[in-house]
Amino acid sequence: MGIFDRLANVWKGFLSLWISDIENKNPEAVYEAAIEERIKKHRELKKAVSGIVYLRNKTQTELEAKEKELAEINVQIPVAVEEGEDEAALVLIERRDSLTSSIAGLRMELEKVSAQAEDAKEGLITFQAEIEKLKREKEEMLAKRANAEARIQIRETLDGLSTDADIKALDNVRESIHKIQAEADVSTEIGAESLDAKLKKIKGKAATASARNELDEMKKQMAARKSGAAEAAAGVKKTM
Repeated sequence: MGIFDRLANVWKGFLSLWISDIENKNPEAVYEAAIEERIKKHRELKKAVSGIVYLRNKTQTELEAKEKELAEINVQIPVAVEEGEDEAALVLIERRDSLTSSIAGLRMELEKVSAQAEDAKEGLITFQAEIEKLKREKEEMLAKRANAEARIQIRETLDGLSTDADIKALDNVRESIHKIQAEADVSTEIGAESLDAKLKKIKGKAATASARNELDEMKKQMAARKSGAAEAAAGVKKTM
């Protein structure tokens, strides 16, 4: 093998790999091309089948015409004989024999063409079914590819997340929550020691002390009145 042949083989190898890579990256285009090619062949096959069906129909029509003519001649021959028209009778007999031979050949041809037409139609239907099957396969395979790619992407995303990073993120969240809780506690503690809180507390104690002083004063007045009433009662008794 010469160097040019070897270079040609290498180039063919690279070209094949390049085409395969393009096909792998564009499966939908590959399916569409295959479907389109089958549709094209289906049109060609349909045209061929139509030719066979046309030949069958033509043969059928020709056979029916000759059978009709033969039936008419079979009626005419006895009439010609009865009328003494021997020459006409001979012509009709010859025509009858020719028609009989032609009809036999046409029947054989029609049987053969009809069988070919039926086979061709079955092949056409089968080919159409294959096209529909390929269309369904395209949808199923593209769906499987999309599903697989999505699963791979999810897996790669999950694999790219470090466990240490997850733990660190959780620790940061926990620490942030604890800080917020501490701020709330500080606010409560500072509020309890604030000047307003102290004034409120003093005001409350003062109100309580004032009320108690008022209560004590009321008790003293009541006791004084009771004592005065008792002394008055005692003076009345002495006078009597």
